[in-house]
Amino acid sequence: MPEQRRVPRKPTSTYRLQVTEDLDLFAAARLLPYLHDLGADWVYLSPLLAAEPGSTHGYDVVAHDHVDASRGGAEGLAALSAEARRLGLGVLVDIVPNHVGVATPHEDPWWWDVLRHGRASEHAQAFDVDWAVGDGRIRIPVVGDDDQPEPGGPIAHLTVADDELHYHDHRFPLAPGSADDGADADTVHARQHYELVNWHVADEGLNYRRFFAVNTLAAVRVEDPAVFADSHVEIKRWFDEGLVDGLRVDHPDGLRDPGGYLADLADLTGGAYVLVEKILELRDASSPDSSAPEMEELPPSWSTEGTTGYDALAYVDRVLTDPAGEAPLDALETRLRGGPVDWAAMVHGTKRAVADGILQSEVRRITREVRRVRSGLRFDDVADAVAELLACFPVYRSYLPEGREHLDQAFASARTWRPDLAAAYDALLPVLADPTSPPAQRFQQTSGMVMAKGVEDCAFYRWSRLTSLTEVGGDPSVFSVDPAAFHAWAGLRQHEWPDAMTTLSTHDTKRGEDVRARITVLAELPDLWSETLDGLLAAAPVPDPGFGNLLWQAVVGAWPASVDGGPPVDLRDRLHAYAEKAMREAGDRTTWTDPDETYETAVHAAVDAAFDHPRVRDLVTATASRLADPGWTNALSAKLLALTLPGVPDVYQGSELWEQSLVDPDNRRPVDFDLRARLLAEATHRPPAGLDDPGAAKLAVTAAALRLRRDRPDLFTTYAPLAAEGAAADHALAFDRGGAVTVVTRLPVGLAARGGWGDAVLRLPDGSWTEQVSGRRFSGAVRLSDLLADLPVALLAEDGR
Repeated sequence: MPEQRRVPRKPTSTYRLQVTEDLDLFAAARLLPYLHDLGADWVYLSPLLAAEPGSTHGYDVVAHDHVDASRGGAEGLAALSAEARRLGLGVLVDIVPNHVGVATPHEDPWWWDVLRHGRASEHAQAFDVDWAVGDGRIRIPVVGDDDQPEPGGPIAHLTVADDELHYHDHRFPLAPGSADDGADADTVHARQHYELVNWHVADEGLNYRRFFAVNTLAAVRVEDPAVFADSHVEIKRWFDEGLVDGLRVDHPDGLRDPGGYLADLADLTGGAYVLVEKILELRDASSPDSSAPEMEELPPSWSTEGTTGYDALAYVDRVLTDPAGEAPLDALETRLRGGPVDWAAMVHGTKRAVADGILQSEVRRITREVRRVRSGLRFDDVADAVAELLACFPVYRSYLPEGREHLDQAFASARTWRPDLAAAYDALLPVLADPTSPPAQRFQQTSGMVMAKGVEDCAFYRWSRLTSLTEVGGDPSVFSVDPAAFHAWAGLRQHEWPDAMTTLSTHDTKRGEDVRARITVLAELPDLWSETLDGLLAAAPVPDPGFGNLLWQAVVGAWPASVDGGPPVDLRDRLHAYAEKAMREAGDRTTWTDPDETYETAVHAAVDAAFDHPRVRDLVTATASRLADPGWTNALSAKLLALTLPGVPDVYQGSELWEQSLVDPDNRRPVDFDLRARLLAEATHRPPAGLDDPGAAKLAVTAAALRLRRDRPDLFTTYAPLAAEGAAADHALAFDRGGAVTVVTRLPVGLAARGGWGDAVLRLPDGSWTEQVSGRRFSGAVRLSDLLADLPVALLAEDGR
């Protein structure tokens, strides 16, 4: 008889590890006792399937039938799983169903076979290729400008060797018999099922779908049952053998049918715990009450426990942001930019530029598919209208028939922006609104690409009003939410998605959680920041003062202790790397493909000035010191909120101490786990103090919350707001989870300015309560000055439960 699968379990918390060649599965297994001591319930692993050689992240999968050998292979996963079972930990693994890595074709057997045999390959159906484009040859955009002066002409540095076609370091297979007559390399190349083309062709002439605009990540068609089975053979083994308990699905929005895929995955895993990396858009409500923004809803029909938590991150950050800072920071941004910034107009422009630029290939493919079902339409008119609709789409994508309202909003907005395309819109509406229509299905796959590249990877680097808000899953035009809106959202989450993930930092966040927490203080000190920024820009000018605002916020947010006495050896390099990525992603003054050397030199000179120019260094250090203590308060408040809200909290690797990383790859740096284990054993929880604080208080709060959630899950089954009383009551945010009470401080600068908590009290629910970090006991009406005497946050558990 077949082995009976275990009843699916759900985590009370997870701890994310980036599994790499340096921290492989065997090394990860050795960390599990520390994670258990910390209180984590499951270990959450980055992708494990075989990836491109040297991959530091694992999202460029090249084979679906085995665990990456450099990450420990099958033996490493078995060792980690066995140790997890010994400790009672579950195992959650990140999977990548949307695409595979094709940078080194010989590493991906499916891609290699398709290049060799073309449409006759047994794996041709696995890839999303429009074979009608390029005369039935897959276009591979690797040729440099100097190697092919004329399109279609001879390619320099092209050779035939060892039954392969070589172009510089690139290797490609040969079709059977295509080189038997000893023909020259260009002639042999013309006989292949692929065509090496200039890299510029990727923008408008590519004929295979990619992950966003990454040429070396080719999309796969998991909607095909055979492709699904073949690409999940190793994942199925994990569940058949009881090695893994749950999955995190990367980028489901890229799939043809995300809901169908999740249903197939549920069948494969026996209904295991599954999360989706899905961005739910936070945006201004139509009502005048901007403190209560709308949150896009996850399709309720999906077989998933919820998202990976960017929606929670957006709310946590904003409930700790002072709404009074919006107007002065707006004024500062307006002054720096030479006029007011219209976020909606900016986003429309950046998304349209993406649709017309790096993703034009996708627009043209949608257009071809439209014209196959609706003849008589002019190609250029349809392409223009499709690009405009993509630029106007209000969320990442729809899942027709679910989300039809978003498509209607896009058409309405497009008619406003480009009324001259009315006839094309009329022709497109019935096609794009039909859930069974291939153009509609492809349009849905593409809208998320345009959103991600136009907003997260561009507009987020152009608007610098308060950069703690320009984070994945958030809308920076939504400045703050009040406690009432926060409680309403949390209560709804408890009711509808109680097992979704909550998070503050991931491998994709633009700024680490504690960088954001420090930057958030600027909303309480806008005048200080305006004066400081003027001084920094005067002493270390950059050509674009608006970008300078973004850059200097990152610097003061990440600034550590001991810079005056000698900075950490990698800080300068880290800030230079951040500056380069930020200004090139912004794309308005310099780009990855066409760098402006003069502009970039000036920006890098400003980074160096933070270390080498006494006036600049003093300004940065003084400002970072002023922000440090309220920033640590924000950080502790955000952490305890994330750990105790409805949902499954995730601790990103190392973030139990201060997490001051910047955008990837900075946030994937190695973590000093020995330090964390030592500090955990010491179990100190003194209030944070200044730049040189080691983060022991954060570690103590994290451990207390994780242990309570794991050991007493019965205390976290409901959600009820608790209101403080007194003049300083608005500075407290509190709720009862059904036996566990969370209390955090918000707007700490304002609290200090009013002289502290004064006579403010919090009335605890009936019973006796023990604070989990200090061990002190409370009951009844508690003075907040007493409850928060040790730390600016408190976690209480009801005694006798």
